[in-house]
Amino acid sequence: MAAPVNIIVGSHVWVEDPKLAWIDGEVKHINGQEVHVQTTNGKTVVTDFAKVFPKDTEAPPGGVDDMTKLSYLHEPGVLQNLATRYELNEIYTYTGNILIAVNPFQRLPHLYDTHMMEQYKGATFGELSPHVFAVADVAYRAMINEGKSNSILVSGESGAGKTETTKMLMRYLAYLGGRSGVEGRTVEQQVLESNPVLEAFGNAKTVRNNNSSRFGKFVEIQFDKSGRISGAAIRTYLLERSRVCQISTPERNYHCFYLLCSAPPEVREKYKLDNPKTFHYLNQSNCYELDGINDSHEYLATIRAMDIVGISEDEQEAIFRVVAAILHLGNIEFAKGEEIDSSVIKDEQSRYHLNMTAGLLKCDAKALEDALIKRVMVTPEEVITRTLDPGSALDSRDALAKTVYSRLFDWIVEKINISIGQDPNSKSIIGVLDIYGFESFKNNSFEQFCINFTNEKLQQHFNQHVFKMEQEEYTKEEINWSYIEFVDNQDVLDLIEKKPGGIIALLDEACMFPKSTHETFAQKLYQTFSKNKRFTKPKLSRTSFNISHYAGEVTYQADLFLDKNKDYVVAEHQDLLTASKCPFVAGLFPPLPVESSKSSKFSSIGSRFKLQLQSLMETLSSTEPHYIRCVKPNNVLKPAIFENVNVIQQLRCGGVLEAIRISCAGYPTRRTFYEFLLRFGVLAPEVLEGNYDDKVACQMILDKMGLKGYQIGKTKVFLRAGQMAELDARRTEVLANAAKKIQRQIRTYIARKEFISLREAAIQLQSSWRAMMARKVYEQLQQEAAALNIQKYFRRYIAQKSYLTARASAITLQTGLRAMVARNEFRFRKQTKAAKIIQACLRCHIAYSYYKSLQKAAIVTQCGWRQRVARRELRKLKMAARETGALKEAKDKLEKRVEELTWRLQFEKRLRTDLEEAKAQEITKLQDALHAMQIQIEEANARVIKEREAARKAIEEAPPVIKETPIVVQDTAKIDSLTAEVESLKAMLLSERKETEAARRACMDAEVRNAELVKKLEDADRKVNQLQDSVHRLEEKLSNTESENQVLRQQALTMSPTGKALSARPRATIIQRTPENGNVVNGETKAASDMTIAVAHPREPESEEKPQKSLNEKQQENQDLLIKCITQDLGFSGGKAVAACVIYKCLLHWRSFEVERTTVFDRIIQAIASAIEGQDNNDILAYWLSNTSTLLLLLQHTLKASGAASLTPQRRRSTSASLFGRMSQGLRGSPQSAGLSFLNGRVLGKLDDLRQVEAKYPALLFKQQLTAFLEKIYGLIRDNLKKEISPLLGLCIQAPRTSRASLVKGRSHAHAVAQQALIAHWQSIVKSLNSYLKIMKANYVPSFLIRKVFTQIFSFINVQLFNSLLLRRECCSFSNGEYVKAGLAELEQWCSGATEEYAGSAWEELKHIRQAVGFLVIHQKPKKTLDEITNELCPVLSIQQLYRISTMYWDDKYGTHSVSSDVISRMRIMMTEDSNNSVSTSFLLDDDSSIPFSVDDISKSMKQIEIGDIEPPPLIRENSGFAFLHQRSD
Repeated sequence: MAAPVNIIVGSHVWVEDPKLAWIDGEVKHINGQEVHVQTTNGKTVVTDFAKVFPKDTEAPPGGVDDMTKLSYLHEPGVLQNLATRYELNEIYTYTGNILIAVNPFQRLPHLYDTHMMEQYKGATFGELSPHVFAVADVAYRAMINEGKSNSILVSGESGAGKTETTKMLMRYLAYLGGRSGVEGRTVEQQVLESNPVLEAFGNAKTVRNNNSSRFGKFVEIQFDKSGRISGAAIRTYLLERSRVCQISTPERNYHCFYLLCSAPPEVREKYKLDNPKTFHYLNQSNCYELDGINDSHEYLATIRAMDIVGISEDEQEAIFRVVAAILHLGNIEFAKGEEIDSSVIKDEQSRYHLNMTAGLLKCDAKALEDALIKRVMVTPEEVITRTLDPGSALDSRDALAKTVYSRLFDWIVEKINISIGQDPNSKSIIGVLDIYGFESFKNNSFEQFCINFTNEKLQQHFNQHVFKMEQEEYTKEEINWSYIEFVDNQDVLDLIEKKPGGIIALLDEACMFPKSTHETFAQKLYQTFSKNKRFTKPKLSRTSFNISHYAGEVTYQADLFLDKNKDYVVAEHQDLLTASKCPFVAGLFPPLPVESSKSSKFSSIGSRFKLQLQSLMETLSSTEPHYIRCVKPNNVLKPAIFENVNVIQQLRCGGVLEAIRISCAGYPTRRTFYEFLLRFGVLAPEVLEGNYDDKVACQMILDKMGLKGYQIGKTKVFLRAGQMAELDARRTEVLANAAKKIQRQIRTYIARKEFISLREAAIQLQSSWRAMMARKVYEQLQQEAAALNIQKYFRRYIAQKSYLTARASAITLQTGLRAMVARNEFRFRKQTKAAKIIQACLRCHIAYSYYKSLQKAAIVTQCGWRQRVARRELRKLKMAARETGALKEAKDKLEKRVEELTWRLQFEKRLRTDLEEAKAQEITKLQDALHAMQIQIEEANARVIKEREAARKAIEEAPPVIKETPIVVQDTAKIDSLTAEVESLKAMLLSERKETEAARRACMDAEVRNAELVKKLEDADRKVNQLQDSVHRLEEKLSNTESENQVLRQQALTMSPTGKALSARPRATIIQRTPENGNVVNGETKAASDMTIAVAHPREPESEEKPQKSLNEKQQENQDLLIKCITQDLGFSGGKAVAACVIYKCLLHWRSFEVERTTVFDRIIQAIASAIEGQDNNDILAYWLSNTSTLLLLLQHTLKASGAASLTPQRRRSTSASLFGRMSQGLRGSPQSAGLSFLNGRVLGKLDDLRQVEAKYPALLFKQQLTAFLEKIYGLIRDNLKKEISPLLGLCIQAPRTSRASLVKGRSHAHAVAQQALIAHWQSIVKSLNSYLKIMKANYVPSFLIRKVFTQIFSFINVQLFNSLLLRRECCSFSNGEYVKAGLAELEQWCSGATEEYAGSAWEELKHIRQAVGFLVIHQKPKKTLDEITNELCPVLSIQQLYRISTMYWDDKYGTHSVSSDVISRMRIMMTEDSNNSVSTSFLLDDDSSIPFSVDDISKSMKQIEIGDIEPPPLIRENSGFAFLHQRSD
């Protein structure tokens, strides 16, 4: 590779690292061809210029889902992208149409559930996130559309997940094909159930893997012409036969040998088996057991698997006999015989094993011995028998063992195919190839040579496919690609398989010469291929050779090549086993044609391997291939560990890097015009500002940069290897210059800002210094003024003190005299006031006592009268109750409920009474305490007055001069003590007042609590009222249900042979309306003892006694006319469906609800069915939705099964506030009294007054059919709207790219046009919603049904948008979130305009997509904690959904990052816990297509319907048979 000229100092690059494979860093110095790189781990690496690769610093943080989108398609870029996606649990990645699957080593059930299959079904490849389902879907669609078979090649190391991937492929194909297999098991299940058996006999431990497949498996899933699975077959290729006889440490032989040696003791005794160390075919290696694997348990599991795939116990016994025979056969050893070149059985031990082998194979021991050590040569003259030397006898033994095991394995595969079932007439297949991957160990022998030869062949097929895909891409874009070289590995294949002169041919030639050795074979190879660039000889070895494969150079040791390649087809072996007495063994060796059985033929494993490989390649060439490369991220088989060196080696072995090299040979970097201009438009701003076409603009930028060799297609720019890096270098240079300008300006700004701040600081310092000096001067002046003030105020204080002393003495004398006068006046006024209060209280008490006596007398009188009225009413109710036994059980329940509520009410009242009594007692105590304190205060005041009077008298009586001073002192002390006592009494009074205030507040709190209790009591009353209404509704529903069941049972009995006697059962009498006015005639009420409501029309006595059972001819004509009428669009009258009202009136008048047999219901149903059949006209559907809902509502309120009262009008809610009033009114609302009030009322005019009739079976069946049609019509309208908006939703989830004009600033008009284009799809959805709303409103569809339609439609929008958001990474961007948010605002505006009457809670159904979009557009995501996200931002979303959005998010607008790694880690831990707790881990939503309402919901939500004033349609208006339709209510 030439030195990349675009690497400069400061570039971010990738360099090789021995531990991490590749590590990123920054170029610090370039010295000629040496580059000094500072890596991210702090080391400085010096490397060659050609070994440095540029790093894309603008790559998305979550990687890209298709690695052809990488700006730099090289090895470190691919590795970094896979590692980034694996960290986010994105285990699938595309490379073109090749899928790379990294084994997560943990359960990810959300990736493989039915929701995910539904999403990928029919989706365009690449539209959704990479997935194994997408590959299977492409293969299936290609098979269906083109009629050509397809194949899916799954490759990878053991442990990379090939089997699991194959399982998922077959699951998805079974989901698409959908035929169940034998015994209830699908074909996919049967194929997978065969895996344990095939693994037991075809897998073995190798150097790298404990369960490595040593054969290739091609599963053919067969399809019929309609694309449904019709069968399956398992084809096996290239079984490693040599492993049966030769293994080396640390490998093992095939698992079945060790399983049989670990079988139960009775089984081992049966086959004479012992420890594996005792058998030659097993003890060539020191490895006998696998870590963590119990061979005895695996043996039992294999037995169960054999049972499942249909291998009988006899066949199982025969299989294990053959396996045991092979082990015993390997222990047979030979020694030299007496003759030259002869051999005999070595010892008794060998003889024992010979006899055991013969016994297990059920053949003659002598014949077996002869077959091993003798050969028969047939010549024209005679038959010659010769003996073999010991070496040849061992070869003969090993040849027999390999042949028997190979035939056994083929039989098992054939048996499994028979069990699964094949379709010989199948025209198309989808094959899934699971074959061993490229192997390169420390010691590589003949097995690795064959395996790598197979992978070279597959790699050539892969390269041709990749190159073909490249050609198709170039042809599609119409670019010139004729000069692109194709990377081919034909020279390696010629080296191995070419005839003559290939390695396999030379090996066969060496095997046919008895004296050839591995050294002579190696020397022959050295001589033949000395000039071949793919073949080299190691320096220190004489028998090894190197081959340069596509995945790297491999060194092979030729020591055992000859032994492992020999595979004689010995006629003696064939004859021996064909003659076996065991049918199973004889079946493995059917007789050969005569000419082929005469002598032994040499056959090599290498040649047979080549023929089988050729057959496999022919099969693959006849199909359209698809590739899945499985990668094992680490060797410890644990999740979240990504070993770069391990992965890069697998990418090389899997041919992924080879495919990248093919891409690099052409145009590895492809960018759409939009992406190219978005990234490199800064290189030529003048191009963006001009009105150029995108293609022309790209051409101008590339020409300006001086690039050569690129191509411009129809929609993309194709760049040669290195050109992307060169453009990035130019772009980096432009951006760096722009950054320098910005830095220069900001540095100028910072320097000026610093200067201004320094200048302001200097000015501030000067100002502060001057202020300090001024303050010192001011302080001195202030001290002088303060001294003068102090002197002045001191002198004033002395003078004032002397004045105040004299003044206080005068005031004291005046105060004493004035206080004495005031106390006298106060005492007089207080006595006067007390007398008035006593008089007022006495008068009040007398008046109140008189009032209470009158009130008590009135209450006693009222109670007596009410008791008398209640007893009278109770007697009436008891009489009614005795005659209405059907309500007894309900009444008992109500009485119990009423008793319970009455007890609760009494309990509440008792609580309130206790509270009032406690409050009164507390107030009394407080008043008593207050009164006692007042008495104490009065007594204290009296004592004070007495003391003062005594003091005054003492003063007056005392001598004026001599005793003056002591008396004053003594009186002053008394006054002081009395004053102190008064003060203490005042304090006590104040504390008592505080206590009184506290008691008053407690009283207020008690009143508040009392008010709350009263409020609760009122709530309890309301609840009692509601419970009574609910009980009433339940009574009616229960009665209807029981009666319907009774009618259905009676109908069943009537249809039975013994049901004839039931036809004479009594009829329930009903109220008959007259055809003239529809009023009830002669509705006289009977006595209370006769509560039967039955009013007969005087002109129709026969119809009263015996309702009609069949229609006469006139009624038949009327029915025909009615059916003809309702097939027309009768429209609406006053918002009511005319057809429904006419049908209801006619059925009610004809008494069709009460007959046992009639056809009118079936004819009406057929008319409705024919009207809506195959209808996409939403107007017609809405018309019939309105009519069926109206008719169903009328039937719901009219039809009443037999056994209930014939008339039950709607109960009116009691207005009485008391519990007893509601109870009595509820009991008074019995059917009898209701019927009486109805007979005195008006005609049936409103829904409240609809009479209820006893419905028979046809009427009940008609109601059920009508309900079914209502649900069907509702579903049709809803599904039509879904179909209409579904294509628009696919366009609404991802914002269309804006034109290049919007990238240039200042173009407001273009920006507005672009915004209008962005929102157009959302406006189309709003237009569809408005159209459907208008149609349903025009047809007067009940608002309840309209709300349900739009609620489910918005739920559908939520599911579709949210699921698409989680499945497509390009949708989880910031700009796309803004786009969807703007669209959701359109829907919110529609909901607001449609009002809650029609939109209902539709807006709430979008909660998932609203919160997800809100998360996408929120800023500073890394600062958000998990609690904030789950509790505040997205409380509805699950952890799985949040994790999916967080890991897929990318900001294409501002370049911000998603949530922090700590939040991601916590989410991952919570998801793991949910997975361990069997919590559903699916992140997708389900669309609910059920019917979200019942008939009861409709009857409760629809308004009353007046049917009396409906104008008859013109067709039946003049017909005399429909004269009853003209009658109206007043």
